[in-house]
Amino acid sequence: MYIIKVKGKAKIPDYIQLRDENFVLIAYFRADRPLKNLDRYGLDNKEEALASVIEGLEFGKLQKLEI
Repeated sequence: MYIIKVKGKAKIPDYIQLRDENFVLIAYFRADRPLKNLDRYGLDNKEEALASVIEGLEFGKLQKLEI
């Protein structure tokens, strides 16, 4: 799974994209909102680890998600 942080403009907030091994979009959520329903993506009980990864992400850089 891959993760990328997308910079918002003006009133559009920053977003996080989760993509599978084929780079198909599987999740798209706001970076500033609490993480919910992560069990849908196989990330249940990893909220804190994912939040710390999101915190350290640079905008526009695709990164392999390893948590």
